[in-house]
Amino acid sequence: MEFQTSLPKGYLDAGGTLHRQGQMRLATAGDELQVLRDPRVKADEGYPQTLLLSRVITALGTLPAVTPEVIEGMFVEDVRYLQRMYDAINRCETPTAQVTCPHCGKTFTWKVDFGSIG
Repeated sequence: MEFQTSLPKGYLDAGGTLHRQGQMRLATAGDELQVLRDPRVKADEGYPQTLLLSRVITALGTLPAVTPEVIEGMFVEDVRYLQRMYDAINRCETPTAQVTCPHCGKTFTWKVDFGSIG
């Protein structure tokens, strides 16, 4: 599943072309595992997000590929925007259930917390 996006500022390549329109796909467990295995992550704790974004951004303007170097060359505002987009599309919503209190009969929505079950 892919999501269209438009960067707030845009990526300015070495030739002076501004790239704003792009696509991001859902991340897989493999994406996150590959990032953790990358030796650059051990050298720089801030690098995982750069690698992860370069894996899940499938298109940006007319660039042939979105590499970690492309992410590094982006304006900070655009990287923050892409991080928020990544979080939003990959977030697992907390499941809810409609429940009725057996004592008072009031119905309400309960957020299921799997950590507290069992």
